[in-house]
Parts: sequence; C-alpha cells; structure tokens
Amino acid sequence: MSASAQGYYRELYESETAAAMRADVAYFSSLGGRAAGSEDEKAAADYFREQLRKAGVDVLDSQDDSSFGLKSASGDTITTHNAIGFIEGYDREMRGHYIVIGARLDNLGTRTTIINGKEETRVYPGANGNGSGLALLLNLAKMLNTNKVLLKRSVIIAAFGASELQNAGSWYFLNRSFGETGKIDAMINLDMLGTGSNGFYAYCASNSDMEQIVNNLAATLQPVHPRIVTAEPCPSDHRSFYAAEIPSVMFTSGMYPEYNTERDLPGIVEYDYLEREGEYIYNYTVALANGPKPEFRPVNVAAEGQNTEAVAWNDCDVKPSFMNNYDPNVFLNRWVYVYLKYPQYAIDNGIQGRVLVDFIITEKGKVTDVRVLKGVHPSLDAEAVKVIEASPDWKPARVRGQKVKCEMSLYVEFRLEKRK
Repeated sequence: MSASAQGYYRELYESETAAAMRADVAYFSSLGGRAAGSEDEKAAADYFREQLRKAGVDVLDSQDDSSFGLKSASGDTITTHNAIGFIEGYDREMRGHYIVIGARLDNLGTRTTIINGKEETRVYPGANGNGSGLALLLNLAKMLNTNKVLLKRSVIIAAFGASELQNAGSWYFLNRSFGETGKIDAMINLDMLGTGSNGFYAYCASNSDMEQIVNNLAATLQPVHPRIVTAEPCPSDHRSFYAAEIPSVMFTSGMYPEYNTERDLPGIVEYDYLEREGEYIYNYTVALANGPKPEFRPVNVAAEGQNTEAVAWNDCDVKPSFMNNYDPNVFLNRWVYVYLKYPQYAIDNGIQGRVLVDFIITEKGKVTDVRVLKGVHPSLDAEAVKVIEASPDWKPARVRGQKVKCEMSLYVEFRLEKRK
C-alpha cells in the first residue's frame, strides 16, 4: 500500500477526536508564519477563543486576554496577542489555585535569548510549527471542561503569542495580565507534538515532583508513555514559568530526532499518535490538579551520601558529565547562560564581574550545597546560585569504578555590553 493510500485509510477510519484535531491543524497551518503582531497571529488567537467558546469553556475578558504592545528592534510597536480560557475546579479551597496549560501561537524557527547579558538570536530547525500543539490544547480543553467535576484545582488554557520574542506572551500573562501568579501551582507546556512514532518526551528541568507524576502514571495503563529527558528539547514558554519559580513540564514528540522545517504541514502530523498523547496529558493534568502542590525545587537529596566526603573534581577518575559531556563549559553554555537573568539593579548600576560558585554533584547526579566562594554583588551572586541550584541531573563522578560525590567550582560571568 502506498504512503498516500495509507494516509487516506487512516483518515477514513480515524476517530472524531482525531478528525477535529486534523481540522484545527489545517486551519492553523493555513495561516502561514503567525509571526508576532501579524494578522495571521491575530486570526489564530481569535480562532482559538472561538473554539473555546464552542466547547463551553469560559474565555477571560479583554482585561486578561487582550492584545499588548512590544517594541521591535527597529523601534516600532508590535501588537501581539494571547488567548486565555478558564475551567473552574470544584474544591472550595483548591479551586483558588491554578494549573496553566499552554501552547505557543507562533510558527517561527528562531528564538532570541540572553547569553552572558548579551542578546543572541538562534535558529532551531524544525521548531517552526505548533499547529499540532494548539490543536491538542483545544481538545484537552474540551475534555477537561466536560469532566471538570473531577478537578480540584482550576485550569487555565493559554495560547501564548510572541514566543519567538523571548516568550513575551507568557511573560506578559505572568507579569501584567494575570493578577494571581502566586497561586499558579504548576504549568504544562505543549510544543511540537504529533509525531509520536519519533517518540514522546517529558522535560521537567529535573523537578522531582513533576517527574514523579510521570513515574506514577508509568505504573498505570496509558495509551502512551513519555520518556523523561534532561536536555531541553527547545526554548519555549515553560521558561517564563521557570523564571517565576513555578514547576513546569514540557511535552513534545518532535525534537528527538529533529524533524525538517515542514513540521507544521497537516500531512506530517500523525493524528492517531496525537490523540494518544492528548489522552496521556489529560490524565497527567488530572493527577496534577488533584495532587499535592509541587515544589519548585523539592529538597529530596539531603540524605544522599551523608557519611561520605566529596571528592574534588580533579581527583575523580571519571569526571561528572552534563548532557553526556565532561567539559564544564557545556554546563555553562547549555544551561547556566541560557537561563541566567541579568538582574535589573545590576544593569541599571553597571555592575558586572565573575561569581565563583562551589557545588556538590551527588552519587545520584543531583546538584546540592550551592554556595558562593567569591562574590561580586548580592544580586549577581543570588542569580548565579539560583540557576545552578535548578540544574538538571548530571551523570555522577566515579573513583575506582564507584559513584562518588564530587565537588566543583565554576566562574559564572556577568558581562554588560558596551553601548556604542
């Protein structure tokens, strides 16, 4: 049977859910780039709101999901959009706390980030389409709204605009439009889903509470199970929630291995897999909405190796490795400088320098006991410690074949760009 015939056969016999998501993906794909401030992005946001209303989901009023302005590199104002829905939980105490489920509206393959206080734009091949993530989010909203009597916490459904502009939409939601950010207990991010034959992955930034839900569901009957990964698949809106110290998980199926730049074409999405992924994420959401509040960095490694001394990095037979690389610079470039936020006070006062930070990597690869050996300024010192404390797991060091605690020291550099 030819590939086209197989595709026709699947479409002919697919479920109503898969057919509905196919229609949603087709619409989002028809809008082209959906760049921040474009008519396509506005149309996508309007369509998203309308589909929420049709499903009976409350759409927050204009004060919360209105358009907002951003200054572009040229100095012009870009008007971009969020689309926000709300599903109220049933528990009198817990419904005042929220789980946010989000997906990005844009369809571009570049991301701008801050490295060492310097803005850099990078291209992520294959990170250009999220029509499948938006379609799955709409279907998830329908499922959760139908079964909201099962939800103790309330759920916010969010399509975020301007993700390619340093995740501006999710930042705006957290810092400007939503008045109860402190009551958001967790975030689920949907990005680049629907190619389940490549795999299905969960990225929790090594937050053990969020990972534990994945592990708990692994012991139950599910249509599909994600694999936990420690390497961030791609930059996305979960970063805004991480910066606000809100536990988050990103579900994806597309970056292992990377796919081509035509990812957003409807024919590439495997709708049977997309439906299974949606059922799993629904079950994950219910568990998260009804369970204990996850901690941003739960302290769960205090007892590891209590009676063993840490071995200096230079004295380890096998050095600890980050993302399968023994070079500490990989940790700095692929984690620390990606997440580092240059404190505004330090920017305003021209404070820069190198913070020397010491930390322990336990026998289980956890980062603990982070402390400043040589500081520059309290604002810079605290930021360096915060980012290193949130590190994903490492592969532990070894001495004579045995895993050991390893003590490392690294300089974290804060450098301001000179104004021309």
